[in-house]
Amino acid sequence: MRPTTPCGQPDLVSIVVPFFNEADGIQLFHQTLRPILDSQPQVRFEVICVDDGSQDHTLEQLLALSGLDGRFRVIELSRNFGKEAALTAGIDMASGEAVIPIDADLQDPPELIAALLAEWRRGFDVVLARRVDRTADSFLKRTTASLFYKVHNQISTIQVPQDVGDYRLMSRNAIEALKQLPENQRFMKGLFAWIGFRSTTIDYVRHTRASGKTKFSGWRLWNFAIDGITSFSTAPLKVWTYIGGAGAVLSLCYASFIVLRTLILGVDVPGFASLLVAILFLGSLQLISIGVLGEYIGRIYLESKQRPTYIVRQRYGVADES
Repeated sequence: MRPTTPCGQPDLVSIVVPFFNEADGIQLFHQTLRPILDSQPQVRFEVICVDDGSQDHTLEQLLALSGLDGRFRVIELSRNFGKEAALTAGIDMASGEAVIPIDADLQDPPELIAALLAEWRRGFDVVLARRVDRTADSFLKRTTASLFYKVHNQISTIQVPQDVGDYRLMSRNAIEALKQLPENQRFMKGLFAWIGFRSTTIDYVRHTRASGKTKFSGWRLWNFAIDGITSFSTAPLKVWTYIGGAGAVLSLCYASFIVLRTLILGVDVPGFASLLVAILFLGSLQLISIGVLGEYIGRIYLESKQRPTYIVRQRYGVADES
């Protein structure tokens, strides 16, 4: 069983919510979340709302919401750093004994919070929320997501649970372990999986987006997938050793064939088309391999700068821990 909180105080649970241009859905988010929080009188809640450089009225509405409901606290970042950075900022600011990241679009149902807390009280450090029905997502998104999980888990030693997003519960022990990971280019699903800890899974049906539209275009999802693979696997680098070795063997075999044919049949005029194809094919392979090297070198370059993952412009209702 999980240790009890000292002095008989109710457990403090932090809910971390990144926001980026979500002004149209903030009121609905609050209306949906408030009764769920009220239904857990044995728990104290803080809702860390991270404004990730929104360009609409998201910040103003979050501040108004914070004034109406003291459980809502607002972190304003200096610009748009991306969801992974905003999520990191919220987790860093959270002071609860458990932390629950959730999106503001209500695709991941807040009604699951009670079940997450129940499993946490049973002694689990991490409670995963797994999507068993993703019909709310497009066919292309479901297909590419499934392909990504399969490829990532095949080539990486860290297994990212399939159909599990950021929505989960993490104990304070897990959060403190996560905060020790210093990298700037963050693939949070992989970092969540890397820290380990005793975990369990709860299944749920993913809802349609309550308002607004997704901020992840196909191009951003592609780059996100590359970040995920290069963050936890060097297989893309290793594979070119085998491709180069196979090419060398094939080249040696073909050279031997040419020598034997010349000795038996005499000199033959080489075909221009076959020569051109061979040059273009090998040149393309070299460019691809350089591109893969570039991805890893680029990550090294960015990490070597040691820039902060995010910069906070202002905190509203959150105590400064510095």
